[in-house]
Amino acid sequence: MNKKTTIYDIAQALNITVSTVSRALSGFPAISEATKKAVTETAKRLNYSPNKLASALKSGKTHTVGVIVPSVQAQFFASIIHCIEDGLKEYGYRIIIYQSNESVDNEINGVRTLLEAQVDGIIASMSLETVNVAHFEEIINQNKPLILFDRVHDALNVPTITLNDFEAGYAATQHLIEMGYKRIAFITTVHQIKIFNNRLRGYKAALADLQLPVLEEHIIYGGLSVVDGELGAEKLLQMNNQPDAIVAGDDFTALGVVNKLKEAGKTPPEVGVIGFANEVFSEYITPNLSTIDQHPAQMGKECAKMFLNMIKQENFYQNVEHIVLNPTVIGRQSTRKI
Repeated sequence: MNKKTTIYDIAQALNITVSTVSRALSGFPAISEATKKAVTETAKRLNYSPNKLASALKSGKTHTVGVIVPSVQAQFFASIIHCIEDGLKEYGYRIIIYQSNESVDNEINGVRTLLEAQVDGIIASMSLETVNVAHFEEIINQNKPLILFDRVHDALNVPTITLNDFEAGYAATQHLIEMGYKRIAFITTVHQIKIFNNRLRGYKAALADLQLPVLEEHIIYGGLSVVDGELGAEKLLQMNNQPDAIVAGDDFTALGVVNKLKEAGKTPPEVGVIGFANEVFSEYITPNLSTIDQHPAQMGKECAKMFLNMIKQENFYQNVEHIVLNPTVIGRQSTRKI
């Protein structure tokens, strides 16, 4: 086996001290440019690679940040991850991604795994099953930065980046009313997650403000998936008082709703459908899907910026910031009533 090159080998090759090599590689200002150049070139020639583990143990920093998301299959979360990574890499940070797949047990394991990997902080969006947040409190107890985005919890006094989800639910419903729909149903998750509760409250408020009835039988609780959208739409189509429009909990659920409506011969916009998240596919299905843009790119950029601001503070949680983004309605064919 070939022996791994160390800074001692570089020092011996250049006939300088080990401390000089170390400082040159670290960009220490007191080291001359000529010495830095000689050390860098010799390190390259000898195939030297730094021992990052040793460096991390010495500094207490690994320059890695954990990112926990429900799923990377959703373009919404994938876009956020991309922007977090893009915003942190300029400052020498790498990210480790962990999917909960909407399971609180997976999420707990994810937090434990990332803490064992000695990440410098964690940026997370909670699973649908998360109620107890003791595993997130452990991050705070270990004095590491914790930032929550999109799905957050009031029990944790940590920085957050969220959408105004009440306004999102209100705007989606208002859009349908403006398009001429009057009997509007809502398909959402049975899990008591703050953002989905707020969207439901916004839906009810829009109906009340525009003097339309809130019918509890038109509110379907289930999951968030294509299959759940199909099941929810099927329940609504079996009612005597069928809705003429449906707000779906996310774009995947909305896709399932569209599929079932087509099957029943009620292709949108005959029955209006609107989702949330502006997933890539929403623009390309037939009819293309009206949706609420949650601005994931901005959310990801704010997550990265917030982390970089937190690590500058002696007490990470001294100034807890809450950023709330405004939703945007994107009207497409699925709500253009003829």
